[in-house]
Amino acid sequence: MAICDHKSVGMLIWDGDKLLLIERRKPPYGFAPPAGHIDDHGSFEDAARKEVEEEVGLNAKKITLLAEGRKENPCRREDGTWHYWKIFEVKTEGKVTASPSETKQYGWYTKEQIRKLAERTENYILGKISETEWQSSPGIEPVWKEWLSELKIL
Repeated sequence: MAICDHKSVGMLIWDGDKLLLIERRKPPYGFAPPAGHIDDHGSFEDAARKEVEEEVGLNAKKITLLAEGRKENPCRREDGTWHYWKIFEVKTEGKVTASPSETKQYGWYTKEQIRKLAERTENYILGKISETEWQSSPGIEPVWKEWLSELKIL
């Protein structure tokens, strides 16, 4: 098992008023924008470009830093209990081609659709939705509920 480097990037990709979200195939489960660890990708910006290409097949043309900070969020890696995040807005080109190993599905979601997914997340956090139910029909990945709230998208 890989050891967590505690450094992550998240990329907001908009098409008009709709945000690109993927449903993660691997834990942590949920819907989220493309995201990933820095690992050996170099800078946060380099990792953002690489993760956008890996997860959704798009080419990043312009990257703008929106927010950064530490979040107590688990990942599947050893010692993966927290991450220092940089969240970028990314202008892209190309056609979405989701990674079959990383992504169950993808879509372009309005803020209202994202709010509905976030309500499901809140019920999961409160224990009203079991882990089995969550994995079969998740909401927004919990750390992304935090980020999207802070960025005034929720």
